[in-house]
Formats: sequence, C-alpha cells, structure tokens
Amino acid sequence: MNVELSNADLALRISQGDQEAEAEVCRRMAPRIQLYGLRHLRSSSAADDLVQQVLLTMLEALRAGRLRDSDRLPQFVLGICRMTVLGLRRSARRQERLLVEFGSDLVPDPAPSPMLDDDQLARCVQSLKERERSVVVLTFYNEQTAAETAAFLALSESNVRVIRYRAIRQLRTCMESTS
Repeated sequence: MNVELSNADLALRISQGDQEAEAEVCRRMAPRIQLYGLRHLRSSSAADDLVQQVLLTMLEALRAGRLRDSDRLPQFVLGICRMTVLGLRRSARRQERLLVEFGSDLVPDPAPSPMLDDDQLARCVQSLKERERSVVVLTFYNEQTAAETAAFLALSESNVRVIRYRAIRQLRTCMESTS
C-alpha cells in the first residue's frame, strides 16, 4: 500500500475483504505480539506460536466486523494476547494436574525381562558356523555396522545382513529349545 492508512481504515478494509490491508495489519502487529510473547512466555518458539494464534484470531474478528472501535486496534490485539496467554497457562496447569493424577496410568509397567542364561547363550553362539559367529560378534560385541563388518570380512553389506538375520534366528531357536 502506497498511502499510510490508519488502523481504523485498515480494519474497515479488512471487513470488506481487502487482503493487502490484512497483510499490512499483520506486518504492523506481529512485532508487538512477538515482544509480548517473549516477555510473558519466555520462549522464542512459544512467542512465534503466539504471533500465529493472535494474528489468526485478530483477522477472523476483523473479517467478521467484531471490532467496535477501529481506532483501538492495538488495544484489541493486546487483549487477544492476554487472553491467549492466559488460556495457554490454564491449559498447561491442567495438563500438569492431569499428569500428576493420571500419569502413572498412562505409562504401563514395564514387563519383566526374562533372565538370560549366559552359559546357554555362549553354547548357542559356539554352535554357529564360524562366519555366522564372526558376524554376530562383530555386530553385537564390537558394535560394528553392516558396512564395517562387510569390509572386515570381505563380504557385501547385504550378505552380512542375511548372515546376521539367519544367525539370530538360529540363536533364538537354540535358546528357546533348551529353556
């Protein structure tokens, strides 16, 4: 917009569907809302969210013509900021109370992990073929990736994955058969 319009003129144009007026009001009000958010929410990401919420609420109200005194647009935006921050705080307190009250019900009790028979596992690993045993040991004991294991054993990565899959399947069968 070439001519600097007053807030009242912008509010009137927005109620008539002028998108340029909407952009101008957002450009004017966003820094104020950002500062309010930084001061009251103490987080830049929360302040960014506040800007989006307040601008959306403001534009909806202006489009519907719900602003009685168009000259008081900054005060209207400040009121929306206050109400939005109060709502956010109220919601946060409610969430905290609910988590304290019902949080333990939301997280299931961990299932007891079965005890692993180390001697049996060692016997099952020893029963693997040498190449399978090497892949399992390099993968799980040395914590090597498939690429590192493949380079060390002069195999392809896909071959290492297949060998590891089959070895784990054999270990599982061996462990289940003796328990």
